[in-house]
Amino acid sequence: MVSVRGSIVPGLALLVGLGLGARLFAAIVPLNHLLLAILLGLAVGNLVGVPETVRAGVGTHKLWLKTGIVLTGASVALDRVVAAGPKLLVLVAGALTATVLLVEALSRLAFRIDGETGSLLAAGSGVCGVSAVVAVAESIDADETTVAYAATTILLFDAVTLVAYPAVGTALALPDRTFGIWAGLTMFSTGPVTAAGFAVSETAGEWAVLVKLVRNAAIGLVAVAYAGVYASTSGESAGGDRGTVARLWTPFPKFVVGFVAVVAIANLGLLSGAEIDSLANAADWLFLLAFAGLGLEIRLDDLRETGYRPVLVVLVALLAVSSVGLAVVRTVF
Repeated sequence: MVSVRGSIVPGLALLVGLGLGARLFAAIVPLNHLLLAILLGLAVGNLVGVPETVRAGVGTHKLWLKTGIVLTGASVALDRVVAAGPKLLVLVAGALTATVLLVEALSRLAFRIDGETGSLLAAGSGVCGVSAVVAVAESIDADETTVAYAATTILLFDAVTLVAYPAVGTALALPDRTFGIWAGLTMFSTGPVTAAGFAVSETAGEWAVLVKLVRNAAIGLVAVAYAGVYASTSGESAGGDRGTVARLWTPFPKFVVGFVAVVAIANLGLLSGAEIDSLANAADWLFLLAFAGLGLEIRLDDLRETGYRPVLVVLVALLAVSSVGLAVVRTVF
C-alpha cells in the first residue's frame, strides 16, 4: 500500500482545489482564471507553506503543463504557422542570439559578474528559463551556488513578467497574435509564457506557446555551444560526435514532439470540431493545475535574496530586447 506521505493524491487534491477556487473567483474578480490560480498558489505557498504530505502531488504540475501544451496543438491552424514560419524562425533566432550576447556582454564588461554566472543568466534569459540554466550548467560543470544564484534571478523575472506582460499588452491594445508572438519571443520560462498568453486570449496563448517551443528547441544547441567555448578556453576536448548528440538530445524538451504530432493529426482532418474543442477544454483544466502548482513553488523570501547585479543585468537586457522585439513584431505582423 502506498503511504500518504509518498502519495500524489493529497497534492493533486490541493491543485484541484486551488483551480476550482480560481474558477469561482474569476466570476467575481476581473482577472483571468489562470492568473488567479497562480496568485492563489502563491498566497497559500507563502502564507501557509507546502506540507511534506502534498509535495509529491504538487510536483506533478510540470507534467500537467507539458500535457496541456501538447493538447493545445489540436487548436493550432497549420496554414497560419506555415505562412509565418520563415519570419518566426528569423525572429526567434535574432531574439535568442541578441539576448545571449547582450547578457554576456553586460555581465562581463559592465557589471563584472564572473563568467559562469553570466553564461547561465544568458542561457536562462535567451532560451527557456531555469531549464536552460540547468542544461548549460551541466555542460560547463558550473558550481552549484552559481546555478542557484542564476536560477533564482530567472525565477524573479518569471514572476514579474507574468504580471507585467499582460498589463503592457492591455495598455498598448496589442492584437492577440502580436502579443502572443512577443511574449513567446522575449519572456523566459514556458509556464509563465503560457499563463500570460492564455490570460490575454486563446489565440494569444496558442501563438505564445508555439513561438516559445521553437525557442525551447534550441536548448541543446546552446548547451553544446557553451560546452565547446568553455572546453576550448580550458584546453579540454569538447567530446566526440556521440557526446555531441547526447548533449543535444538530453536537454531537448521531449514534449515538443507530442505537440508537433497533435498539430499534424488535427490539421490532417483526423479530429472533428467537437473533439478539438474537448481537447482545448482539457488543456485549460490542465493549465489550471499547472499554474496552481507554479504559484505554490514561488518563494518570495528566496526572490528577495537575489543580488542586485544579476538582476540589473537581466533587467537591462530584457528591456532592450523586449522593446526592440515588440517594435519588430508589430512591424512584421
